[in-house]
Amino acid sequence: MNRRILQCACLLGVLGPGAMLAADTAKPNPASVVVTFDHPDKFTDVKDAYMPTEKGRDAILDQIKGFVESRAKSYLRAGQKLEVKFTDIDLAGEFEPQRGPRFNDVRIVKDIYMPRLKLEFKLTGADGKVINEGKRDLTDSAFMMRSVFPPSDELRFEKDILSDWLRSDVRAPARAAG
Repeated sequence: MNRRILQCACLLGVLGPGAMLAADTAKPNPASVVVTFDHPDKFTDVKDAYMPTEKGRDAILDQIKGFVESRAKSYLRAGQKLEVKFTDIDLAGEFEPQRGPRFNDVRIVKDIYMPRLKLEFKLTGADGKVINEGKRDLTDSAFMMRSVFPPSDELRFEKDILSDWLRSDVRAPARAAG
């Protein structure tokens, strides 16, 4: 019995420092994508209902932030950094309370309620030099004509427009900087 305890102690003694070393090397690198929102309380339309809540607005912004972070990371090369600051957001659709109280939390999507995302961005290389930067007013008057999946995603139109922007301003310059 004592021999078995001694074997376990030796095994833990050998693996313990190695496991700690592995944990140190597994620390995540600093974020390569930073997304911020400039005065989101003044954005045109980031509402979760006709009578919006701050919690609902923050949930929508978190979804947009998470989408941009995950999608942009797939385009960035090692050491590159992307900073995105949203200055205004107007989601696709609108709430139409005149339809009755049961529609207060139903976003009606029509061609006349197109999404608009205003942002500023800066893409820098591993050496810190600016690869691409600018301001964009992203919108698509034909957004209803897009085949966007999944159709159950409430932010599918905004995400599709952001995907187009990331492909044109982030992925293309990242390849050219080679």
